[in-house]
Parts: sequence; structure tokens; C-alpha cells
Amino acid sequence: MNVIGYVRVSTQGQAKDGYSLSYQQDEIRSYCQEQGWNLLHIFTDEGISGAKIDEDTLEVDRIGFQDMLSALSTQTIDAVVVLNTSRLWRSDIVKVLVHREFKKHGVDVRSIEQPTYSIYKKDPSDFLINGLMELLDAYQRLEISMKLSRGRNKKAQQGGYAGGRVAFGYKVKKGQKAIEINLDEATAVQRLFELKELFPDWSLSQLAYQMNDDGFTTQQGKKFTKVQIKRILDRRPLYEGTYFYGGIEANGLHQAII
Repeated sequence: MNVIGYVRVSTQGQAKDGYSLSYQQDEIRSYCQEQGWNLLHIFTDEGISGAKIDEDTLEVDRIGFQDMLSALSTQTIDAVVVLNTSRLWRSDIVKVLVHREFKKHGVDVRSIEQPTYSIYKKDPSDFLINGLMELLDAYQRLEISMKLSRGRNKKAQQGGYAGGRVAFGYKVKKGQKAIEINLDEATAVQRLFELKELFPDWSLSQLAYQMNDDGFTTQQGKKFTKVQIKRILDRRPLYEGTYFYGGIEANGLHQAII
């Protein structure tokens, strides 16, 4: 069985418990040798009291711990060996995060001082742990969505491109703050509004027929229908320079077509 070790001490914890780095490392090496396990590496966090949580990513903010997770994602590891589970977590929130990360890679915990412990062992606390993991994942997805939404709203309020499908007549380039004119499509937009002004009583179908007769096509290179004609006409404020996004209306940074 391929395993890796993990040790952690803080100045306070080292004095109180006597669990020095060298002591933990020696215990892990001896235990793995007794069990006949292949110990690949021992990861270390020194001077870390408890665990800091990165609230943006919901991750345990320890260098050695993160290096260990990287190893789990690149190597075939069966278990992480620790002197006791308090080396990995001391709070329920950290326990949930550690369980989540280990289960992603199919890895278990082997504790020298708690030989029967397993993150896969079914007991009443599993319901709590699994429920909290699901809540944390949902929270993280919502948090990311909210951050993206706030960023997009800010761009829209400034009149810049905030995402989504670009209207006919425009295009977007990666990294650009505003949409740009698509010359071929913009010509079609200008022609449609010209026809609408010349023949205000024409139906949408008549306008579509004339646009097709003039040789214009949709973004997909197909003939216009009355539905597509209405969509363009309804976006007149956009073509005049106003930007809309999710209920936000602002003077656009983009160039007007009409």
C-alpha cells in the first residue's frame, strides 16, 4: 500500500503535547515499516497553530497540507498516515474540508493513535459530515456565481461588455472591455432600420423578405425570418449606443451602429 505521512506542530502545541516534528516523523516511519506500507514522503507544517481557512476558495491554508494535496492528485496514494487526526484538523469545519479533499482522490486516513479510524467508516457523524460537505460545495458554487455576477454588473454599469451572447451587428474579443462592430452584420442592421423608416407600415415578414432579397443573411448564414427581424428592431437602443445587462442600463462603451 502506498502511503504518505503528514506532521504538524505549533510552538504552543509542541510545548504542551511534546509532539515534535522529529517524534511524529519517527513514529510514522516505524508504523509504516511494521505495517509493510510503502511510505513515499512525509509532508510537514511547522509553526502552524490550528488551520487557517481561505474563505474565498474554502481550502485549508497550510503550505505543507497543500503540497500533500498536490501529491494526492498526481500519484496513486492509498492513505495519509498521521500520529493522530488532530494533526490534520482540530475543528469541525477543517475536518469537513479534509474529508472532502481526501474523498476526491479515494484516500483514507490512517491514525497511529486511533487505529480504527477511517473517513469511510459509517457512523451517525457521517450524515453530518456528508451534509456539511454538500452545503459547503453548494455555498462555494453560489459564492463564485455571486462574485462573477458582481463583476459583470460593475462592467455593465460602466457600459462595458458583461458577458452573454453578443447581439447581431457586434462581436467581442477576449480581454476587450466593450463589444466591437461586425462590419458585415452592422451593414445589415443599418439597412433594416433604413427599410423600417422608408416603409413604416411594412410587416415583419415583408421586412424579412426584402432583407433576404437584398442578399443579407443571419449570423448562421441563413435567411432572415420575422422573428429575427423583430429581435433586431427591439434592440434599437443598443444600436444607438445604450448597453443593457440584467436590468442595468448604461451609456455603452461600444460604437453605435445607427
